[in-house]
Amino acid sequence: MRVLGITIPENKRLDIALTAIFGIGRSRAESILKKAKIGGEKRANELSTEDENTIRKIVESFKLEGDLKREVSSNIKRLKEIKCYRGTRHTKRLPVRGQRTKTNARTLKGAKKTMGSGRKKADKK
Repeated sequence: MRVLGITIPENKRLDIALTAIFGIGRSRAESILKKAKIGGEKRANELSTEDENTIRKIVESFKLEGDLKREVSSNIKRLKEIKCYRGTRHTKRLPVRGQRTKTNARTLKGAKKTMGSGRKKADKK
């Protein structure tokens, strides 16, 4: 089953498989299945073509994949241009939502870089 150019995994439960699409999480996947009146425990390969079409129609009503990525990146670009606090945090590649940075924040900051004095100790004789 393909939706918006993304292949939905055949062997996973539908409520999990729909999360392969960018912009669909667990709660949105469950609400889509509820609207389509399909059980979440079904697999993608067990669906009839009518069920696939109803899911496809509901999913296409949301802003997903490329459009959503474009909107998010334009929002971040706008924050950077107006030089607000959140924009400067994005520019410096630091956490935006108030998390501490003395420890943790490794996802954004990258691998730990140990700082030293800059010179090696001489061997004592």
